[in-house]
Amino acid sequence: MDFTPTEEQAAARDLAAEIFGDLATPERLAAAGTGSDAELWKALCAAGLPGAVEDIGLLGLVLLLEEQGRVTAQVPFAASCVYGVLAVAAHGTAEQRDRLLPVLRQGSTVATGALPARGGVTASADGALSGTVAWVPWLRDATVVLVAAADRTLWLVRVADARVEPVELTAPWAAGRLVLDRTPGERLGGPGAYDDVRAGARTAFAGLQAGVCAGSLARAVAHTNEREQFGRPLSAKQGVQLRAADAYMDTEAIRVTAYEAAWRRDTGLPYDTHALTAAWWASEAGKRVVHAGQHLHGGMGADLDHPVHRHFLWGRQLDGYLGCGSEVLEELGELIAQGEPE
Repeated sequence: MDFTPTEEQAAARDLAAEIFGDLATPERLAAAGTGSDAELWKALCAAGLPGAVEDIGLLGLVLLLEEQGRVTAQVPFAASCVYGVLAVAAHGTAEQRDRLLPVLRQGSTVATGALPARGGVTASADGALSGTVAWVPWLRDATVVLVAAADRTLWLVRVADARVEPVELTAPWAAGRLVLDRTPGERLGGPGAYDDVRAGARTAFAGLQAGVCAGSLARAVAHTNEREQFGRPLSAKQGVQLRAADAYMDTEAIRVTAYEAAWRRDTGLPYDTHALTAAWWASEAGKRVVHAGQHLHGGMGADLDHPVHRHFLWGRQLDGYLGCGSEVLEELGELIAQGEPE
């Protein structure tokens, strides 16, 4: 394993960090409310970052999503790259790639995904989809949604052809309820496409969680270094140091397991179990870290307008997205019992 970024990956990460740092400020995030930041999305697309994901791979995307998570930037970057760019590039036909990838790279088409398959959507023989998905992240921003049917087939659906009802989540992800009533769908990929897209999504969102946790911890460290009690900074207290150290180790565990799963996918190795491992750490360790970040802020952590509270909300939303810890652990155990390749 070699997690050292290539020159292209490092350059894309640094550019993403600059754009997110400049535009995803606490003031702009507060002004956005629960919606997305259209100006930030335009800046990311103008810099060519969605299109770069094809070249820098899933590991490169994980690096970019860490930077998004650090500042909890409200854009559909993760969803459009995972359920759009990477899914179409890996599983689309030549015609689908020629038609969809240019507009996905430009950001004029935004994708999201109605995953995992939970039996809520059925597909007829002629490709008409029916059913309801309770909530889909960034659906209100999307122009196309990748829907997983009950039989684990994948279908591209134009959002304009479906009914979308706004839904507010724990985190401000511009979500919506997706209602399909014999809505036309376009099949994407064949056998194995669903498993690959789901594993890629779990890996990518684990990378996003690593960034959320790193941002929460950085705020907690800055606060405890500045805040004094009885003439000494809070960071001098052993209990504070131990809590921060545990949060750091948890954050690194999320990061390295996401890196490993992404690296294996990019090199063509089996990575289903590794994606589940990353998802488990993102769920179980992620919620510990964002709780610690808020706790280390003391009374300020209870302020709903404090920037650290955003990390708490994102961390808790990511905790259950694509399967909570117990769910992915059960799935991981089943794969190991079946003798899936390492």
